[in-house]
Amino acid sequence: MLSFASVTVVAETKIAVIDIQQAMFASDYAQNSVKASLESADFVALKAKAEGSAADLQAMGKEAETKRLTWSAEQVAAQQKKMSYAKADYDLAVQKIQAEQKQLQQQIMQELSPQFQEALAEVVQDEGITLLLRSESVIVASPENNLTAKVVDRLNQKTQQ
Repeated sequence: MLSFASVTVVAETKIAVIDIQQAMFASDYAQNSVKASLESADFVALKAKAEGSAADLQAMGKEAETKRLTWSAEQVAAQQKKMSYAKADYDLAVQKIQAEQKQLQQQIMQELSPQFQEALAEVVQDEGITLLLRSESVIVASPENNLTAKVVDRLNQKTQQ
């Protein structure tokens, strides 16, 4: 009597997750780029402009609050006009700051992309990962399944060479 044993070969699936943006922006290169940008004369001037406009707006608001009842309609209109100009200055400075930050983020991602891809591929291979998911797409993952820190370490090694 012959016995047939069925042999099933099951490839082990090893799943991991990564937060790509966190991995890129937690790298030493990105942190140094952000620090340099925040300390640049242009950014400092923009920030000072925004803070100055905010302070002006706040001072005008307090003045209007305390003196509004004694002001004529023309004085109220003039104060509102000054406040709208200060608000526009503030909004413009904030928009410029946000544009600078967005441009810096894009620049960092573009500059780091080749080294990031290499670092990610190496970590995936070293860890034997067969399925890699973005952490934003996953509801639950244990910390040991998260490759973000390992990729940051490898990326730091690559950008320091």
